[in-house]
Parts: sequence; structure tokens; C-alpha cells
Amino acid sequence: MKDNDSDSPGKGPGAPAQDDATQRARHVRSIAAELALSPARVAAVARLLDEGGTVPFIARYRKEATGSLDEVAVAAVRDRLQALAELDKRREAILASLTERELLTDALRREIEAAGDKARLEDIYLPHRPKRRTRGAMALERGLGPLADALFAQRGLNPQAEARKYLTPDGTPAEKHVPDVDAALGGARDIIAERVSENPKARQAMRTLFARRGRFTSRVAKGKEEAGATYRDWFEWDEPLSSVPSHRALAMFRGEREGMLKLALRPLEEEALGLMRRSVLRGGEEREDARQVGAALDDCYKRLLGPSIENELRAEVKARADAEAIRVFAANLRELLLDAPLGQKRVLALDPGFRTGAKLAVLDAQGALKEYTTIFVVGSAKQRDEAAATLRSLCAKHGIEAVAVGNGTAGRETEAFVRGLDQGVPVVLVNESGASIYSASEVARREFPDLDLTVRGAVSIGRRLMDPLAELVKIDPKSIGVGQYQHDVDQAALKRTLDDVVASCVNSVGVDLNTASAELLAHVSGLGPVLAANIVAHRDEHGPFGSRRELLKVKRLGPKAFEQAAGFLRVRSANPLDASAVHPERYALVERMARDAGCSVADLVNDEAARQRLSLDDYVSDEVGLPTLRDIMAELARPGRDPRAGFSAFAFAEGVSDIAHLRTGMQLPGIVTNVTKFGAFVDVGVHRDGLVHVSQLADRFVRDPSEVVAAGREVLVTVIGVDEKRGRINLSMKRDPVIEG
Repeated sequence: MKDNDSDSPGKGPGAPAQDDATQRARHVRSIAAELALSPARVAAVARLLDEGGTVPFIARYRKEATGSLDEVAVAAVRDRLQALAELDKRREAILASLTERELLTDALRREIEAAGDKARLEDIYLPHRPKRRTRGAMALERGLGPLADALFAQRGLNPQAEARKYLTPDGTPAEKHVPDVDAALGGARDIIAERVSENPKARQAMRTLFARRGRFTSRVAKGKEEAGATYRDWFEWDEPLSSVPSHRALAMFRGEREGMLKLALRPLEEEALGLMRRSVLRGGEEREDARQVGAALDDCYKRLLGPSIENELRAEVKARADAEAIRVFAANLRELLLDAPLGQKRVLALDPGFRTGAKLAVLDAQGALKEYTTIFVVGSAKQRDEAAATLRSLCAKHGIEAVAVGNGTAGRETEAFVRGLDQGVPVVLVNESGASIYSASEVARREFPDLDLTVRGAVSIGRRLMDPLAELVKIDPKSIGVGQYQHDVDQAALKRTLDDVVASCVNSVGVDLNTASAELLAHVSGLGPVLAANIVAHRDEHGPFGSRRELLKVKRLGPKAFEQAAGFLRVRSANPLDASAVHPERYALVERMARDAGCSVADLVNDEAARQRLSLDDYVSDEVGLPTLRDIMAELARPGRDPRAGFSAFAFAEGVSDIAHLRTGMQLPGIVTNVTKFGAFVDVGVHRDGLVHVSQLADRFVRDPSEVVAAGREVLVTVIGVDEKRGRINLSMKRDPVIEG
């Protein structure tokens, strides 16, 4: 039966859902409230995204429109718009299904359109879903619906007497047959259980109880005590769900997935059953019909509602843990990508090894491979002498300005050997995580089709020292080794976030149009792999670009891509603005400034006094406000400035190159390699990272390790514990730490 109490003309059950403009306005209001932003700023971001704007471009070059929202805020608006669009898509599918089956009433439509999240939407739809043949559905087919209604009303009737009215004679078809009172009452209870389970208010009440009172319990799976030793800490685990940190939740979920643990995410059963009884039963269970309803409620919770809400909660806990792990990974990746570059220097790079020797590659200042060979620095005396002679000869021949040594196997030994030659150039241990991935990649094969994988690895190590960002963009960020449970989290969300981080770093640093690889160019705002490849092909065919404007000659690169990309690309040309972050759309404005200052654009760049003569208020217009004008003046002061820190060579403690060399109480310099929620891993040069637990990061309470440390940072640590057999090193950054044992 349809409800025709619609109060919206032309908005009957079969009418289309809200139009695009109405939906967008609703989304803007929702996002503005959620992110504590003005609706006007959210609407501006939405419009710019619709026009094809990228997050870096909007944040950098459309500050007047967005109220100077940064990349984080712009990305948050983008992500929420996408999530709400997905919710609307699901809403439309539900409305279409209900319309097709002639179940959509005006009241139901209003409920569906008002649902603000997926859980509420699915709760509304649940009673109307196409049903598989459940126990309750089969009981309804046997005509037991009225009996269920009578029992649920709890008016004091005799259940057995009432049930006898629904018995059917022998010979009735099996799907309609009700042979006895027990079968009738059992079917009625099944109907009640399913109705309560599908009731939106009951589901929301249970959802709230699970969130507030749920406990995360873990037990070892039967017979897995030995095989699951890695998860021994969680063999008998029980804690409030609200206090479980992301890394612990992910660890236990992994243990369950591997069959080593049995998990439960529920409140105490008596609390859940008590909530249901208080909500449904009328006057306790003194009457027989109320006892039948109570039994149905028990079955509802144990068989239907409890497992359903637990599955929802698992998904929510996993999503929160994923989000936190992805956030930590993204922060670590950003630090690594923005690590200080050595710059354009001639580098001798070594990929160390014991048995097979160290692969050596000589790179010019642009990173081009000039020469390569293999040396043995940990072999016989003769081999060491030959290695020393080779290194001295190559350093002199190529005017080497730095030596890069991979920090893997034999890294410390190779570093010590090269330092002992005293060539007067910095010797730097380089984190080689992911270098082997690059070596076997399609990118490496294209660059060096005739080289052995190990030589490609040496080249990557050298280039990573020269410009970490330009080299690391060639490999999958997940291979860099700074993540936490990166293989356990939502892979689509991880990729989306890491892609955002890479793009943010690339665009904040800027890219030299005439030297950048296709892999680096692909991350520039508005380009992507196809246009990046076209740029490199154009450069190979026609030579270096003479200006930014020449980008428009590249195949398939039109005005929109030019608008999005140009400000992040650098070209050394006659126009000094081409090498800056000033966007070409503002060149005319800068030229006007130069005329007003009585000088050329080049003089305006080089002469601070000329810039001081200008008043920014004179250049404010409908399109250009003070935020953009301040950015322009900052660029004129330091055109094309690199936001990364200046390079400084780091050295590990001499004589400490193996875990056997460590003693408690030692103070050592180290490099943070990874930051997690429970602490930071630090490389102290012994081929095994040590852990600074969150409680050892500072002399004060630290809630989040990222408040204190970041991947790639140099730190001073104290060894407080060593378990050589298990390969574990415990470190502290406190001034006066307590030594273990």
C-alpha cells in the first residue's frame, strides 16, 4: 500500500531524486560544517575541481577564490565530495530498486533522501531489500506473520493456545506446513528476530552500545600456539575497543587473517541483551508471550543483530586503523622525498657487497652514467689494494665531488674503506630501500637496457644522493620502506594518499623542464604519464625548451594543461620569471610592476630596493588579491627557490658497524628510518635498526611520535638494551635514560 502524503508538488514516489544543483548545495553545506569551513570556500574549491583544477594548482594559484586554503584542506574537500557522490550513487540505486518493485512511498523517499551517511541509508533500506529465503521469510510463507504480531504485542495471550490456530493438516505442501505448536512458535520467533534486527532504531541503539562498550578480544586459534608465536602478545588479549591503537588493531587483524588468532569486537553479551530487553519487553518476562519475545530477542542478537553490527564495527575499526597507518606512511614519505639534495655534483656511487663485490658507477653532475666497474673492498689484501687504486684513479679522472655508498650488506665496511682513502670529498651512506625494485623496473630497463641490475642499483644510489625526490618518484612509494602495515591497509586509499604526497612534494619543489625525467614530469600538476612522455619526446626531437610558452607546442598539451602545469615547471630563459614559481598568467602584472618601479623585470628580481618602492595595494584587483601578490614578491626575492633544507654530510660512529659492537650506555648518532605510532626506528650503522619506543622519545610525555621525530632526521640516541640473538636493539632519546637489565 502506498502513502500519498507528499507535501512536495511533483515529487511523488516515482519522481527523480534531487537535481545536481540541489545535491551540490547540500554537499557544500555538509562539508563546510564537517571541516569547519565557510560554504563559500568549499563551493569555490568544488567549482575549481569541476573545471579540472588539481589540488596543488588550486592551493597555490587560486588563493583568492578559496580564502588561501592549503593543500590539506583542498584535498579534504575533494575527498568528501567524492565520498558524498558515492553515497548519492548508492541512494539512487536504492530508490530505483524500490521504484521498480513498487515499494517506494513518499515517506520512505524522504527518509532515504535525508540519510546523511551510509549506515543510516542501509538501515532504512534493510527491511525492503530483496530477501533471500531466510528462516523468517519461510515462516511468513507458512502464514505465521499474524502469530508473530500477536506475540510481539505482549497482551498476555497464551502462546500455545494461539499457536494451535496456525497448525496445518498432514499432507500440506512442505513449504506451507506447520506440524505442531513448537514449529509455529519457532517460526513466529524467527519473524520477530528478523524484524527487530532490521529495525533502524534497534540497529542504531546497538551500534552505539558496541562503539561505547565494545571490547577487542583476541585468543590464540586452536593448535596454533607454536606457529603463531609472532602473535604471542595477543594470545589472551582483552581491552576496551575505544583504546585500541591503530597499529595493534592491524596486527591482530593480520593474525586473524593468517589463522593464528580468533578475534571478537563486542560488548559483554549481558549488556547487549539487557539493552534489547529494556527496549522491547513490556513489564518483564512474567507473561508467557513476553518470554517468547525474550527468546526471539536472544536469537536476534546472537544470530543476526550482533554479528551484523560487529561486522560493521570491524569495518569501521579497520578503516580508522587504515587511515592512521596511511597518515603515518604519508608523513614519513614526505620527509624522505623532501630530504636535502646534494645537488648537481659529480658522484661516485657504490652498491656494496661481500661475495660479488661492490658495483661502482661514476655519474656526472646531471646524473648521467660515465663509467662503471666492480671492486672488492672486503676481499683479500690484493683485491683491497686494487680497489683503492681504482677508487683513487676514478676520483681524480672525473673530479669526483662526493661518494655515495648504499647502506645495505657490507655498507659500513665499504664506507670505512672509502673514508680511509682520504680523498677529501664527503662519503655518505645512502638509504638504498627500493633501489633493487628500481633496478628491475621497466623504467630502469628503458634507461639502461644493457646494464646489469646491480649496476642500475649503483646508479640509483648515486642519483638518490644528488636529488632524492627525482629518483624516488621512479619507484612505487610502498617499496621505499617507511610504512606501517602498508600491505594490510586499504590499497586504493593508500595509493590515493601516497600519490597526493608525491604530487605535493614534486610541485612544491618545482621541476626543471629541460632535465626532468618522464617519471618526475608525470607528477606535475595537470600533466600525467602521457603528456610527460610527450614532453620528453618533444625535447629529444627539438632540443631544450626556450621558454614556458613553448610547452604549448607539445603534442596534446592544450591551454588547460598549460594553465595547471606551467607554474610548477622551471626553464632557464631570457625571461627570469620562467625560472620562478610566478605563473605565466601573472607575467603582465609583474611587467607592470617593473615599469612602475622604473626598471626591467630582471632588475626587479635582482634589486630589493626596486621592489621596496612598490605598494602591493596598488595592484589589488577583482582577480588578484594580497595573498597572490605576496607570493609573487616572495618569488621575485628568491626566484625558483628550493624549499628543501641544505645538504650536510652525516657519519655514523666509527668502529660501530655490527650489532656485536653495541654496549648499553653507548651514545650514537643515528638516522630515523621510519616513524610509527609506537615509536621510531633508527639506523645507527649496524645493519639493524633500533627502536626508540614512544616512551623513550623525550623527557616529557609524547602522544604522537611525529611530534618529536621524522623520517630522515639526524638524532642522538643511547643504547639501553641489546638482544643480539633476536636482533633487537632498544634505544632512547632521553637525557638520562634507564638502562635495561
